[in-house]
Amino acid sequence: MQVVSKNILNQVYKERKPWSRKYDFGNILIVGGSKLYPTTPILSGLAAYRAGVDWVTIAAPEEACKIIASYSPNLMVHPLNGEYLTDEHVDELLELTKRKTAIAIGGGLTRSENVLQAIIKFLENLDKPCVIDDDAIYAIARKKEILKNKNFVLTPHSYEFYVLSGIKLSTNLEERIKAVKKIAAELKTTILLKGHVDVISNGKEIKLNKTGCEAMTKAGLGNTLAGILGAYLARGVDGFIAACAAAYVNGKAGELAARKYSEGLLPTDLIEEIPSVIKQVIKY
Repeated sequence: MQVVSKNILNQVYKERKPWSRKYDFGNILIVGGSKLYPTTPILSGLAAYRAGVDWVTIAAPEEACKIIASYSPNLMVHPLNGEYLTDEHVDELLELTKRKTAIAIGGGLTRSENVLQAIIKFLENLDKPCVIDDDAIYAIARKKEILKNKNFVLTPHSYEFYVLSGIKLSTNLEERIKAVKKIAAELKTTILLKGHVDVISNGKEIKLNKTGCEAMTKAGLGNTLAGILGAYLARGVDGFIAACAAAYVNGKAGELAARKYSEGLLPTDLIEEIPSVIKQVIKY
């Protein structure tokens, strides 16, 4: 079984030419946040920037957008009317995607009926590469046929994988490998199962990622992974390669942050270590 190494980053990071410009390295739309969880998309957005994407826009309910915009001037926001995502926002979101090269959706949206239906409607009509994370996995589980002919990557943890597949996983690695490959093949998609060892498969190939450490149990570290993965999809990287590279970078950045902060590491600490991981393969 192949284990992801830093060499995977050579398939993501190429030397930038002197006349490179904005848009050359991706323009991502992150759909997330709500009245209840307003700050979740911040982590994905900042992680995407640190991973090298050129432009991040966060579409979120208007109250969440006020908090996001006040947190960092780096993040552009697109306020959606109301406190939660609804069907009424779908056309507006689809219009936004026209100039984007990838989407990440799910973090902080919540799982009310109205929200899940809006996610389903949006994804049914989306024709761009997309990271399906967090609450969006619950939406996909209701209508898996959405995945047909889509360039989507799903990032479940064990329970979300159960919601998606009906398979309860133990910590037995062979069991997890078999299940992820089976479900990825059935759904014709790429799955990144998060865990002590990440299992990544597109239904044909399968790789393990062993970066990361026991201190990475904090809420928000899945959101940083989604942001990194979204940045790679926005560059035009193949979904399976992007998932492998994102898992490697998120885990390695977590290791570096843990060396400094031990059990006190924060998601924002991990984000600040992403460039240190990238420097393993490319420097300026």
